[in-house]
Amino acid sequence: MNSATAITNLLYRYAELMDAGELEAAAALFERTRVRTGDGAVVEGSAPMLALWRAHVRIYPCGTPRTKHVISNPIVEVDEDAGTATCRSYYTVFQATPDLPLQAICAGRYHDAFVQVDGQWQFSERDYSLLDLVGDLSQHLLIPVAA
Repeated sequence: MNSATAITNLLYRYAELMDAGELEAAAALFERTRVRTGDGAVVEGSAPMLALWRAHVRIYPCGTPRTKHVISNPIVEVDEDAGTATCRSYYTVFQATPDLPLQAICAGRYHDAFVQVDGQWQFSERDYSLLDLVGDLSQHLLIPVAA
């Protein structure tokens, strides 16, 4: 598999795990990652990332957040010699709950960096601060988010 495909698959795997409510597995993708959050804080590693999601993401009795993260428009730039890459992409989160009809609840951008370790691409940085459009997040997040 080429590097660009491996990196976009990593983006999609993150979305798949989050939507399945598998927060531990999603956090494991960020084991060696520096993440800038929406409030400007920096979180490093899977344990703090998992703690952040557990404090912020509403999980329903079905075990999921009842969301679908759609990641699109990935622009992947790879430096094969250095074993590094970057990707800029868009995301849109859809949600439907018993109290919320299916709708887009937010949209933004991910700016990610990657490093290749033992032949496998891994996240090294993510900027979570690029939230562009805010809808009704009341059924998704356990904290208020400013529009």
